[in-house]
Amino acid sequence: MDKRQQGKRTSKDLQLDQFRTDDRNKKLTTNQGLKMAEDEHSLTAGERGPTLMEDFHFREKMTHFDHERVPERVVHARGFAAHGEFEAYQSMEKYTKAGFLSEKGKKTPVFVRFSTVVGQKGSTDIPRDVRGFATKFYTDEGNYDLVSNNMPIFFIQDGIKFPDLVHSIKPEPHNEIPQATGAHDTFWDFVINNQETANQVMWLMSPRALPRSFRMMEGFSINTFRFVNAEGKSRFVRFKWIPVLGLHSFEWDEAQKVSGNDPDFNRRDLWMNIEMGNYPEFELGVQIIDEKDEFKFDFDILDATKFWPEEEIPVKVIGKMTLNRNVDNYFSETEQVAFHPGHVVPGIDFSNDPFFRDVSFPTRIRS
Repeated sequence: MDKRQQGKRTSKDLQLDQFRTDDRNKKLTTNQGLKMAEDEHSLTAGERGPTLMEDFHFREKMTHFDHERVPERVVHARGFAAHGEFEAYQSMEKYTKAGFLSEKGKKTPVFVRFSTVVGQKGSTDIPRDVRGFATKFYTDEGNYDLVSNNMPIFFIQDGIKFPDLVHSIKPEPHNEIPQATGAHDTFWDFVINNQETANQVMWLMSPRALPRSFRMMEGFSINTFRFVNAEGKSRFVRFKWIPVLGLHSFEWDEAQKVSGNDPDFNRRDLWMNIEMGNYPEFELGVQIIDEKDEFKFDFDILDATKFWPEEEIPVKVIGKMTLNRNVDNYFSETEQVAFHPGHVVPGIDFSNDPFFRDVSFPTRIRS
């Protein structure tokens, strides 16, 4: 851990220590802990003979190699992540009994994964695309996953259409072109046959689809949740991450050039700034609607294709997240992490948002 972070750790950080490993200055061993002098030569029957079955280390090493990869995510395959902490600005006990929002100054460790949606793991950081913004809060009451996108609405209203949307936005089946972009015939076929996509497509064609940096990108829960307080009073809520550096995007021609010069631009930017101590900061805002006001608007507040206008439903800023530590191992942390909107804590609950008819569905969107 960075020396700058010593002395700033919470009780939850100490609890998480048991799941961290540091293999520096340790002896090489088998998976069972047997010390190995070397592991670069197989046991053979003579100098040029076949490998022996009793070479258990060879079999263990090859088995581990064969199983060390996890299947690539269908969407959000290309991601980059960092550790940090969330600090509450005020007590939200009036609205929710969630412990991590219960008192001013309370700090909670977090892990955040940013991602593109359409492209494969080896694609560029800067296509015209939606971005994922998934946050795992390691709260005293269990892990809470706030899965978000950098645009406040979504393409569809019913999860049953999601496989069709993803298939349409993937490369054409006959030539696997184009990569990491939805600007092709099958996607436009889906759009014109599903008018509910119009709002999201307008956002996708805007500068929002070309964020200059993960540090300068907003995040929206899209789905409508509930805050529930200790008395059982429930209110509708949507979440918003607000970058302290402000919202900034590339111009299209600029994005083309930067992407060609450095396909890893956004991840490099995040990594280097954390290493230099320029810690990215995001304030957490909430929009809250009393249950009695659900039908007073001229749109369905539970419809994920509809944006809650901030002039009608103001954003209340309730805390700040600071990303202050890079991962130690990309694969075991960033690649193997999973987020699920069904992972909530007491005080945060679900609404009748159609996406929650099948709570496993949004996991595949923004994991």
